[in-house]
Amino acid sequence: MASCTALSSSIVEYFQGDGFYRCGYCKNESGSRSNGMWAHSMTVQDYQDLIDRGWRRSGKYVYKPVMNETCCPQYTIRCRPLQFQPSKSHKKVLKKMLKFLAKGEISKGNCEGEPMEPLMEDTVAGDIALINKLDVQCGLRKLGDNLKESLEREEKKGKSAKKAESRELIQSQDKRVKLGSGEPAHSVAVPTAPKPGKGADLSKPPCRKAKEIRKERKRLKLMQQNPAGEREGLQAQQEPPPLFPPEAKSNQPKALEDLLFGSLPENASHKLEVRLVRSSPPSSQFKATMLESYQVYKRYQMVIHNQPPDKPTISQFTRFLCSSPLEAETPPNGPDCGYGSFHQQYWLDDKIIAVGVIDILPYCVSSVYLYYDPDYSFLSLGVYSALREIAFTKQLHEKTPQLSYYYMGFYIHSCPKMKYKGHYRPSDLLCPETYVWVPIEQCLPALENSKYCRFNQDPKAEENEDLFLNAESLELSRAHHAVLSVLNITVQTLFEIRLLSCGFRKLKCSSMLECIEHAVNRGHLRFKWQ
Repeated sequence: MASCTALSSSIVEYFQGDGFYRCGYCKNESGSRSNGMWAHSMTVQDYQDLIDRGWRRSGKYVYKPVMNETCCPQYTIRCRPLQFQPSKSHKKVLKKMLKFLAKGEISKGNCEGEPMEPLMEDTVAGDIALINKLDVQCGLRKLGDNLKESLEREEKKGKSAKKAESRELIQSQDKRVKLGSGEPAHSVAVPTAPKPGKGADLSKPPCRKAKEIRKERKRLKLMQQNPAGEREGLQAQQEPPPLFPPEAKSNQPKALEDLLFGSLPENASHKLEVRLVRSSPPSSQFKATMLESYQVYKRYQMVIHNQPPDKPTISQFTRFLCSSPLEAETPPNGPDCGYGSFHQQYWLDDKIIAVGVIDILPYCVSSVYLYYDPDYSFLSLGVYSALREIAFTKQLHEKTPQLSYYYMGFYIHSCPKMKYKGHYRPSDLLCPETYVWVPIEQCLPALENSKYCRFNQDPKAEENEDLFLNAESLELSRAHHAVLSVLNITVQTLFEIRLLSCGFRKLKCSSMLECIEHAVNRGHLRFKWQ
């Protein structure tokens, strides 16, 4: 299947899930189910459309959970950075980082509740055999083999990849960067992550501070004693100000950027830089730092995920975290770095301590994965990197206004370790039936009662035909009409059949017309009506 565009195309092979397999979240040996497709190439707009329908990529494999059947329904979640305000726990992480950079202070122990994604392999556990097969068929091992050879040469020559200076420096800790919002930032109460049996109910408003309650009680008491002259009495007696005094600039909550890029002394103990390098196709900066990045990934897998020393191979690393089907695009109205797949490298004192894998798409920054050096777990790099990526999204929005969301992957309410994503507010979950975005606060009560939920409360609402046609529910005459429309080019085809290994011959079609009709009837072909 391919996207019909003037400059580029998307070519994918679709594979319908035929059974259940081991879940990477709850570890159920036969509870997870998804459909997937191998993306040979894909435009960023096509992938944007897909993730807005509940799909997600792992390397070049793009998959979608069968939501009403899988053991752990995975809801696409997005944060709204333009209105984001860090919570108290977020601020603690940012202050901890600034103290470490300024004075070298190290917090005792690791941060409780540090978010941790499952292994990339675990997220597509049931499709590993298929991915391995396609990897060989499509010659995609070449990238891993070439990288392996180049890395071995680098090791033999004794070159130090960490000395390579990246020209793609996007953010630096020692230089404050102005990140515009484009919209007024609203103060949003974000409760901290509760532990089982503790903490606030996320579906309820946050509790008021005891000090504020005492002030309110005193104010009410004074009103009862002298209701007519309340204002004059308060001013004459110089009583404490009312509960909601006139807004003062000093009392406003600090913006995320102020907390992230707080000024450091000239003799700061450490220097932190965040560099953006294009991973697909790999830039020269990406290649120069590949060895060091891989070594960080290997240590992360061994220490955090208890993998054996021989498990995190270079091939696995390139397959899941470097290979991407997304085509690099640099339109004039897009961000300066362009669209596509990137690595955000966190450099501490000239060495990589963490890497965030991200996709920059027309309407969002999509977080793919994060790995870090376990020696720096005390810095809560999972939380810190998410906050950096939110701020980065706001920076891109300044040049590209339509790019205004931060996609955090999947929110899994039934998995305690994955619920942390719900604490980045305001955020929305994608309704699995009508594909509309619903504020997470409205979704949580329903998720407490059932793993699988339809969030759109309108019983008559159906998925938007302007975006997709659900061909499986169409009558045959409608399907024929769609086929004829394609052949007459009266509709804009977003995906069309290509004669791939799963295409023309496998379907045993006698003509291209029959092949397209078959795809329409099975829902493998989607259209955008003019």
